[in-house]
Amino acid sequence: MPINYYIFLSIALFCIGIVGVLTRRNAIIIFMCIELMLNAVNLLLVAFSKMHHATALAADTATTAGTDGQLFVFFIMVVAAAEVSVGLAIIVMMYRNIHSVDVNFLNRLKH
Repeated sequence: MPINYYIFLSIALFCIGIVGVLTRRNAIIIFMCIELMLNAVNLLLVAFSKMHHATALAADTATTAGTDGQLFVFFIMVVAAAEVSVGLAIIVMMYRNIHSVDVNFLNRLKH
């Protein structure tokens, strides 16, 4: 499959995530859109890693080139899991205190 398909899919997923973050007020949906953007980046990294590995494999059959992108994807997934656990803990505490997960309601906490 050509790399263009992966690029277009990744751009579409990232744009959906941006629109979701900018237009939604529910904190859980905002976190889901952030995860969607991270997964779009992961898809692009894996696609470029696959493309780089295919070109390096044509030159040398015993190469490990192209695995760096997949390693970055692993680290991004670990950081995303940590971000979700901390974010959901913050959302649970916010719901316990103000009985809402609306992020616009948090503006009242400034005073």
